[in-house]
Amino acid sequence: MTQFATPENSVPIASGYRAAKRPRASDLDAGEPRRVLFVQTQAENAGAQEVARQLAHGASRNGWLAGQVFFFRRTDSFDSEDNVFFCARRRPSSPLGLMKSLIALYRHFRREKPDAVVTLQHYGNLIAAPIGRLAGVKMVIANQVTTPEHVPAWARAADLWLGRLGFYDRIVVNSSETEAVYGGYPPSYARRVVRIDHGFFDKSVAMTKVEARRALDLPPDAELIGCAARLHESKQLDLAIRLLTINRNQHLAIAGQGPDRERLWTLARALGVAGRVRFLGELDTKTMGLFLAALDAFVFPSAGETFGLAPVEAAQAGLPVIVNDLSVLREVLSVEGAPCALFVDAKDTEAFAAAARRACEDEALAAEFSARGRKLSEKFPLDKMVDEFMRLLQAADARPCK
Repeated sequence: MTQFATPENSVPIASGYRAAKRPRASDLDAGEPRRVLFVQTQAENAGAQEVARQLAHGASRNGWLAGQVFFFRRTDSFDSEDNVFFCARRRPSSPLGLMKSLIALYRHFRREKPDAVVTLQHYGNLIAAPIGRLAGVKMVIANQVTTPEHVPAWARAADLWLGRLGFYDRIVVNSSETEAVYGGYPPSYARRVVRIDHGFFDKSVAMTKVEARRALDLPPDAELIGCAARLHESKQLDLAIRLLTINRNQHLAIAGQGPDRERLWTLARALGVAGRVRFLGELDTKTMGLFLAALDAFVFPSAGETFGLAPVEAAQAGLPVIVNDLSVLREVLSVEGAPCALFVDAKDTEAFAAAARRACEDEALAAEFSARGRKLSEKFPLDKMVDEFMRLLQAADARPCK
């Protein structure tokens, strides 16, 4: 049941709470199931949203009534999900619109009376935590899924004080690299930090490359590299487009949507490679499996990550992966101390292009990385992530800040 907050959306406001899965009988016998809301900024198919979706489903399987809340609806990616609430149909474009969406969030908290709220993304943390406290929410678990250098200075300062003053009960980070960053904050903030690595499920599909390309209308015989990411400047997808000026036999497919699309398309035209670049738009989970099956290699030139879910999923699908040389990606894209990706300075176009050629042409290397990459689901099991979040949710008296 999808809910919208404001009359001008022309969508009826739904009342009540319907669980995605029925609670277990043992939970019902013990009393009314507890409620948890997963709150973040925009509804779209991206990494943080995928994590929230899996956590909500996991909480439902564990007897909680789980719902997802978005400040606004960017795409239709969550329209078919149970228990989804949008504070606004579209991103507020005026102070009045922003105020209405904040009021809608407060009213939703008051109406649903969640036992806990889990916030994701920096604006999700900054907005939902204080409004949740104002609405009487007893437990707030914040998640840091953006590197601090990609967060505005004022937002970093606000986050620091929200943590120090106890607006967050726990602050979840998803890698040792991110743990080291936030663990270096003042003790009143750092003692709330808990590390829970992202878990994920295998998106591999039983389909040949030829079949997958036919399904997605991709070039059947081309050497095809690809990337899945939100189209945002921080993902540096322009660097992947630039390598096509050197690798003239390669084509590039990009899955995702976002504000950087027009700039990227303009660049592709200016460089004379537009005929070898395909923008596929936002893909759902099933279609993402087809996308990975269609590629010869996966490239990921992002400027900063706290985990890097997209290249991990690509490596698990058996693809050779080339990523920007970030220490956090070296951490997650390894199995038993051995790398399962090529690391390169993506701003060095020649080096990036050479790595993309090697990934596609060195069959021995591709086989080696594929074998290691397919073990990543054992390193980052989805059930473990869900179980560790459930332990946090069940620790209602676990506040460290008194």
